[in-house]
Amino acid sequence: MIEQGRFHKLSIVKRSTFGLFLGDETGEEVLLPNKYCTDSMKPGMEAEVFIYRDSEERKVATTLTPKILFHEFALLKVAAVTKVGAFMDWGLEKDLMVPFREQPQNMEEGRWYIVFLTLDEKTDRLFASNRLERYLQNEKLSVTEGEEVALIVWQKTDLGYTVIINHAHKGLIFNNEIFQDLNVGEKLKGFVKKIREDNKIDISLQPIGYMKFNDANSELIFRALVENQGFMPFTDKSTPEVIYSQFGISKKAFKKSIGALYKQKKILIETSGIRLLEEKSP
Repeated sequence: MIEQGRFHKLSIVKRSTFGLFLGDETGEEVLLPNKYCTDSMKPGMEAEVFIYRDSEERKVATTLTPKILFHEFALLKVAAVTKVGAFMDWGLEKDLMVPFREQPQNMEEGRWYIVFLTLDEKTDRLFASNRLERYLQNEKLSVTEGEEVALIVWQKTDLGYTVIINHAHKGLIFNNEIFQDLNVGEKLKGFVKKIREDNKIDISLQPIGYMKFNDANSELIFRALVENQGFMPFTDKSTPEVIYSQFGISKKAFKKSIGALYKQKKILIETSGIRLLEEKSP
Protein backbone atom coordinates (compact mmCIF):
# COMPACT_ATOMS: atom_id res chain seq x y z
CA MET A 1 0.00 0.00 0.00
CA ILE A 2 1.28 3.44 -0.93
CA GLU A 3 0.85 5.43 2.28
CA GLN A 4 -0.17 9.07 2.23
CA GLY A 5 1.81 11.86 3.84
CA ARG A 6 5.19 10.33 3.02
CA PHE A 7 7.80 10.31 0.28
CA HIS A 8 8.10 7.09 -1.73
CA LYS A 9 10.44 5.81 -4.41
CA LEU A 10 8.06 4.32 -6.97
CA SER A 11 8.56 2.65 -10.31
CA ILE A 12 7.33 4.45 -13.40
CA VAL A 13 4.86 1.97 -14.87
CA LYS A 14 3.41 3.69 -17.91
CA ARG A 15 2.65 7.02 -19.53
CA SER A 16 -0.89 8.27 -20.10
CA THR A 17 -2.60 11.39 -21.41
CA PHE A 18 -2.74 12.80 -17.87
CA GLY A 19 0.77 11.97 -16.75
CA LEU A 20 2.79 9.01 -15.49
CA PHE A 21 1.42 6.11 -13.48
CA LEU A 22 3.74 5.05 -10.67
CA GLY A 23 3.53 1.78 -8.78
CA ASP A 24 4.94 -0.16 -5.83
CA GLU A 25 5.69 -3.83 -5.29
CA THR A 26 2.06 -4.53 -4.30
CA GLY A 27 0.78 -3.43 -7.70
CA GLU A 28 -0.96 -0.28 -6.47
CA GLU A 29 -0.62 2.66 -8.85
CA VAL A 30 -0.93 6.44 -8.45
CA LEU A 31 -0.85 9.22 -11.02
CA LEU A 32 1.92 11.76 -11.25
CA PRO A 33 0.21 14.59 -13.21
CA ASN A 34 1.88 15.99 -16.31
CA LYS A 35 2.81 19.25 -14.57
CA TYR A 36 5.29 17.30 -12.37
CA CYS A 37 6.69 15.05 -15.10
CA THR A 38 9.96 15.70 -16.89
CA ASP A 39 11.24 14.45 -20.24
CA SER A 40 13.84 12.34 -18.44
CA MET A 41 11.16 10.30 -16.64
CA LYS A 42 10.52 7.08 -18.50
CA PRO A 43 8.81 3.74 -17.77
CA GLY A 44 11.11 1.38 -15.88
CA MET A 45 12.80 4.21 -13.97
CA GLU A 46 12.10 5.30 -10.40
CA ALA A 47 10.74 8.60 -9.14
CA GLU A 48 10.71 9.97 -5.59
CA VAL A 49 7.34 11.54 -4.89
CA PHE A 50 5.07 12.65 -2.08
CA ILE A 51 1.62 11.07 -1.82
CA TYR A 52 -1.63 12.79 -0.80
CA ARG A 53 -5.20 13.25 -2.06
CA ASP A 54 -6.05 15.95 -4.59
CA SER A 55 -9.09 18.24 -4.64
CA GLU A 56 -11.18 15.37 -6.03
CA GLU A 57 -10.03 13.09 -3.20
CA ARG A 58 -7.95 10.91 -5.52
CA LYS A 59 -4.64 9.59 -4.23
CA VAL A 60 -1.96 11.31 -6.34
CA ALA A 61 1.79 11.88 -6.45
CA THR A 62 3.69 15.16 -6.55
CA THR A 63 7.33 16.20 -6.76
CA LEU A 64 6.61 19.24 -4.59
CA THR A 65 8.01 19.20 -1.05
CA PRO A 66 5.39 19.72 1.70
CA LYS A 67 6.13 21.73 4.83
CA ILE A 68 5.04 18.86 7.08
CA LEU A 69 5.23 15.05 6.90
CA PHE A 70 3.03 12.29 8.32
CA HIS A 71 3.12 12.07 12.13
CA GLU A 72 5.27 15.18 12.42
CA PHE A 73 4.74 18.69 13.78
CA ALA A 74 5.32 21.98 11.94
CA LEU A 75 4.42 25.67 12.09
CA LEU A 76 1.95 26.46 9.29
CA LYS A 77 -0.07 29.49 8.22
CA VAL A 78 -3.86 29.49 7.93
CA ALA A 79 -4.75 30.19 4.30
CA ALA A 80 -8.53 30.23 4.81
CA VAL A 81 -11.29 29.46 7.30
CA THR A 82 -14.53 27.87 6.07
CA LYS A 83 -17.63 26.24 7.52
CA VAL A 84 -15.82 22.91 7.88
CA GLY A 85 -12.54 24.10 9.41
CA ALA A 86 -9.30 25.95 8.83
CA PHE A 87 -7.09 25.27 5.83
CA MET A 88 -3.31 25.49 6.20
CA ASP A 89 -0.76 26.29 3.52
CA TRP A 90 1.56 23.27 3.55
CA GLY A 91 3.25 23.87 0.21
CA LEU A 92 0.95 21.76 -1.97
CA GLU A 93 -1.84 22.71 -4.36
CA LYS A 94 -4.60 21.50 -2.04
CA ASP A 95 -4.50 23.11 1.41
CA LEU A 96 -4.42 20.96 4.55
CA MET A 97 -7.59 20.97 6.66
CA VAL A 98 -7.74 21.36 10.44
CA PRO A 99 -11.29 20.34 11.46
CA PHE A 100 -12.95 22.48 14.12
CA ARG A 101 -12.80 19.53 16.53
CA GLU A 102 -9.00 19.66 16.26
CA GLN A 103 -8.82 23.35 17.24
CA PRO A 104 -8.57 24.17 20.98
CA GLN A 105 -9.47 27.72 19.94
CA ASN A 106 -10.88 28.83 16.62
CA MET A 107 -8.04 29.46 14.20
CA GLU A 108 -7.81 32.75 12.36
CA GLU A 109 -6.88 33.35 8.74
CA GLY A 110 -3.35 34.67 8.31
CA ARG A 111 -2.09 33.44 11.67
CA TRP A 112 0.49 30.72 12.27
CA TYR A 113 -0.06 27.59 14.37
CA ILE A 114 1.89 24.45 15.19
CA VAL A 115 -0.03 21.42 13.95
CA PHE A 116 0.38 17.65 13.74
CA LEU A 117 -0.23 15.72 10.50
CA THR A 118 -2.19 12.48 10.83
CA LEU A 119 -4.75 10.30 9.04
CA ASP A 120 -8.47 9.79 9.55
CA GLU A 121 -8.67 6.02 9.24
CA LYS A 122 -12.43 6.08 8.56
CA THR A 123 -12.17 8.36 5.55
CA ASP A 124 -8.51 7.65 4.65
CA ARG A 125 -7.83 11.38 4.46
CA LEU A 126 -4.93 13.36 5.86
CA PHE A 127 -5.76 16.15 8.30
CA ALA A 128 -3.92 18.37 10.77
CA SER A 129 -4.56 18.91 14.46
CA ASN A 130 -3.71 21.78 16.76
CA ARG A 131 -4.45 19.64 19.84
CA LEU A 132 -0.77 18.89 20.27
CA GLU A 133 -0.96 17.26 23.71
CA ARG A 134 -2.97 14.44 22.17
CA TYR A 135 -0.03 13.45 19.98
CA LEU A 136 2.79 13.76 22.51
CA GLN A 137 3.58 11.25 25.23
CA ASN A 138 6.28 10.89 27.88
CA GLU A 139 5.17 7.55 29.29
CA LYS A 140 7.52 5.53 27.08
CA LEU A 141 10.58 7.55 26.18
CA SER A 142 12.72 6.92 23.11
CA VAL A 143 15.54 9.24 24.23
CA THR A 144 18.33 9.03 26.80
CA GLU A 145 20.29 11.60 28.80
CA GLY A 146 23.02 13.27 26.77
CA GLU A 147 21.42 12.36 23.43
CA GLU A 148 21.20 14.94 20.64
CA VAL A 149 17.58 15.51 19.62
CA ALA A 150 15.50 17.50 17.13
CA LEU A 151 13.41 20.25 18.70
CA ILE A 152 10.49 22.45 17.75
CA VAL A 153 9.89 25.42 20.03
CA TRP A 154 6.28 25.10 21.19
CA GLN A 155 5.39 27.79 23.70
CA LYS A 156 6.89 30.20 26.23
CA THR A 157 6.17 29.63 29.94
CA ASP A 158 7.25 31.27 33.19
CA LEU A 159 10.00 28.64 33.52
CA GLY A 160 11.31 28.81 29.96
CA TYR A 161 10.23 27.28 26.64
CA THR A 162 8.27 24.06 26.12
CA VAL A 163 9.64 22.11 23.16
CA ILE A 164 8.58 19.13 21.05
CA ILE A 165 11.30 16.46 21.04
CA ASN A 166 11.81 14.22 18.00
CA HIS A 167 8.12 14.72 17.06
CA ALA A 168 7.25 12.46 20.01
CA HIS A 169 7.87 13.88 23.47
CA LYS A 170 7.50 17.12 25.41
CA GLY A 171 10.41 18.83 27.13
CA LEU A 172 11.45 22.11 28.72
CA ILE A 173 14.37 24.47 28.25
CA PHE A 174 14.74 26.48 31.45
CA ASN A 175 15.33 30.21 31.21
CA ASN A 176 18.83 29.94 32.68
CA GLU A 177 19.77 27.52 29.87
CA ILE A 178 18.82 29.96 27.09
CA PHE A 179 21.52 32.16 25.57
CA GLN A 180 19.82 32.99 22.28
CA ASP A 181 16.51 34.25 20.94
CA LEU A 182 13.90 31.53 20.45
CA ASN A 183 10.75 31.74 18.36
CA VAL A 184 7.64 29.56 18.44
CA GLY A 185 7.80 27.02 15.62
CA GLU A 186 11.58 27.29 15.27
CA LYS A 187 13.40 24.03 14.53
CA LEU A 188 16.78 23.44 16.16
CA LYS A 189 19.01 20.85 17.75
CA GLY A 190 19.28 20.26 21.48
CA PHE A 191 20.41 17.73 24.06
CA VAL A 192 18.62 15.75 26.75
CA LYS A 193 20.05 17.18 29.95
CA LYS A 194 17.98 15.26 32.48
CA ILE A 195 15.09 12.79 32.60
CA ARG A 196 13.18 13.19 35.85
CA GLU A 197 11.45 10.45 37.83
CA ASP A 198 8.08 11.44 36.35
CA ASN A 199 9.64 11.27 32.84
CA LYS A 200 9.67 15.03 32.41
CA ILE A 201 12.58 15.97 30.17
CA ASP A 202 14.97 18.88 30.71
CA ILE A 203 16.60 20.08 27.50
CA SER A 204 19.84 21.99 26.97
CA LEU A 205 20.84 23.76 23.77
CA GLN A 206 24.49 22.97 24.53
CA PRO A 207 26.08 19.51 24.51
CA ILE A 208 25.95 17.85 27.92
CA GLY A 209 29.28 18.15 29.67
CA TYR A 210 30.06 21.54 28.13
CA MET A 211 31.96 23.99 30.29
CA LYS A 212 30.04 25.71 33.06
CA PHE A 213 30.05 29.49 33.17
CA ASN A 214 29.35 32.09 35.82
CA ASP A 215 27.10 34.17 33.59
CA ALA A 216 25.52 34.37 30.15
CA ASN A 217 28.14 36.83 28.87
CA SER A 218 30.97 34.43 29.70
CA GLU A 219 29.12 31.75 27.76
CA LEU A 220 28.67 34.16 24.87
CA ILE A 221 32.37 35.06 24.72
CA PHE A 222 33.51 31.45 25.07
CA ARG A 223 31.25 30.29 22.22
CA ALA A 224 32.48 33.16 20.04
CA LEU A 225 36.06 32.05 20.67
CA VAL A 226 35.25 28.48 19.71
CA GLU A 227 33.62 29.67 16.48
CA ASN A 228 36.73 31.76 15.69
CA GLN A 229 39.35 29.01 16.07
CA GLY A 230 40.12 29.90 19.68
CA PHE A 231 41.32 33.49 19.24
CA MET A 232 39.72 36.94 18.95
CA PRO A 233 41.52 40.31 18.77
CA PHE A 234 39.67 41.93 21.69
CA THR A 235 41.00 42.91 25.12
CA ASP A 236 40.10 45.24 27.97
CA LYS A 237 41.86 47.93 25.88
CA SER A 238 39.30 47.63 23.05
CA THR A 239 36.85 50.52 22.71
CA PRO A 240 33.28 50.19 24.04
CA GLU A 241 31.96 50.63 20.49
CA VAL A 242 34.05 47.74 19.15
CA ILE A 243 33.05 45.49 22.07
CA TYR A 244 29.36 46.24 21.62
CA SER A 245 29.56 45.77 17.87
CA GLN A 246 31.09 42.31 18.28
CA PHE A 247 29.32 40.93 21.37
CA GLY A 248 26.32 43.19 21.97
CA ILE A 249 27.38 43.89 25.57
CA SER A 250 28.98 46.79 27.40
CA LYS A 251 32.74 47.06 27.90
CA LYS A 252 32.22 46.77 31.66
CA ALA A 253 30.36 43.46 31.20
CA PHE A 254 33.04 42.28 28.75
CA LYS A 255 35.88 43.00 31.18
CA LYS A 256 34.03 41.25 34.01
CA SER A 257 33.39 38.16 31.89
CA ILE A 258 36.89 37.77 30.46
CA GLY A 259 38.21 38.24 33.99
CA ALA A 260 36.00 35.40 35.17
CA LEU A 261 37.07 33.19 32.26
CA TYR A 262 40.72 33.96 33.02
CA LYS A 263 40.30 33.04 36.70
CA GLN A 264 38.63 29.76 35.65
CA LYS A 265 41.68 29.09 33.44
CA LYS A 266 39.56 28.92 30.34
CA ILE A 267 41.29 31.74 28.43
CA LEU A 268 44.62 33.50 28.17
CA ILE A 269 44.59 37.30 27.92
CA GLU A 270 47.31 38.40 25.50
CA THR A 271 48.31 41.87 24.40
CA SER A 272 46.70 41.28 21.00
CA GLY A 273 43.55 39.48 22.12
CA ILE A 274 42.01 36.60 24.06
CA ARG A 275 42.81 32.93 23.45
CA LEU A 276 41.23 29.67 24.58
CA LEU A 277 43.29 27.47 26.87
CA GLU A 278 40.99 24.47 26.46
CA GLU A 279 39.61 23.13 23.22
CA LYS A 280 36.09 22.10 24.22
CA SER A 281 32.86 22.63 22.37
CA PRO A 282 30.36 24.92 24.09
